[in-house]
Amino acid sequence: MIIEVENVSFRYAHSPEPSLRGISMAVRKGEFVGIVGPSGSGKSTFCLTLNGIIPHSIKGEFRGNVYVDGLNTREHSVATLSTRVGLVLQNPDAQLFNMTVEDEVAFALENLGIEREEMERRIRWTLKLVGLWAKRHEFPPNLSGGEKQRLAIASVLVMKPKVLVLDEPTAQLDPLGRKEVLSLIALLNREEKITVILVEHNTEYLLEYADRIIVFDNGRILMEGKPEEVFENVEVLENIGVRIPARIKISYELKRMGLTDKIIFDRERIVEVLRWAYQRRKS
Repeated sequence: MIIEVENVSFRYAHSPEPSLRGISMAVRKGEFVGIVGPSGSGKSTFCLTLNGIIPHSIKGEFRGNVYVDGLNTREHSVATLSTRVGLVLQNPDAQLFNMTVEDEVAFALENLGIEREEMERRIRWTLKLVGLWAKRHEFPPNLSGGEKQRLAIASVLVMKPKVLVLDEPTAQLDPLGRKEVLSLIALLNREEKITVILVEHNTEYLLEYADRIIVFDNGRILMEGKPEEVFENVEVLENIGVRIPARIKISYELKRMGLTDKIIFDRERIVEVLRWAYQRRKS
C-alpha cells in the first residue's frame, strides 16, 4: 500500500469537536480514489494529514498514524513528505506567488538544491505534460482559472510525487477550466501511474474514472467501495448532501417506477429503457 491510515482522529486547537473520528483506510499504488461528503465532514482535514501539514504545521489533538510510502508522517517533515505527496488546494491563487510560470515550477526544486540541468529537464517535462510549456514566460495572474490550477498541479508534480492529493481543485472553475483540470488528473493517473486522491463534487467524473469512492460524514467514513456500489445508495447519499450522478438519478427513478429491477449504470441501457417506456406509454 502506498498510503495507510490507522485510526486517525484530529481536533483543531480551540475546537470543541473533532474533525476526524477514527479514520482507517489504505490506498494501493496507482489507485484513483474519489472522496465525497457534505461540507464540514472532514474531507479537507483528512487531505492535510496525508502530507504532514497536520500535525506539523496545524496544531491540535492528533491521534493515530499515517504512513505514506512507508514513512510515518509524525516522524518526517512536510518538506520530506512533499517528495512523496503533492497537495493541490481548491484556490490556485493561494499557491502561486512567482513572477513567471517557469519560476513557479522551479521554486520547489531550487529549495531542494536540484542541479540546474536536472531542474531544466524536469521543468520542461512538467510544463509540457500540463500543457503550459508555451506559456512558461507568462505572469501567473494573467492565466485563466483552468491554467492557474494546472500550474498549481505542475508546481507539485515537478517534485515527482508518487501520490497527488487534490482538494476540490475545480470548485472555482468554469466548465472549460473544470474539463481541463479533470482531464489532466485522469491523464496523470492513467499514463503516469500517479496515485490520485481527489475530493470532488463532480460525481459524474468520479463515476467515470475513480477506482473507489470513500464517503465522509461527520468526520467518519460512512461507506466506501467501487463507484457503482457506493452510488447505488441514492437515498443515503442524498440525505447527507452528496450530489448523485445524473444517470444514476434517472436509473433510480426508473427502478422506483418499476421499469427496471435494479439501478443501471450503462448510458445506452438507460436510453433503451427510456425509449421502451415511452413507446409503451404511447401505445
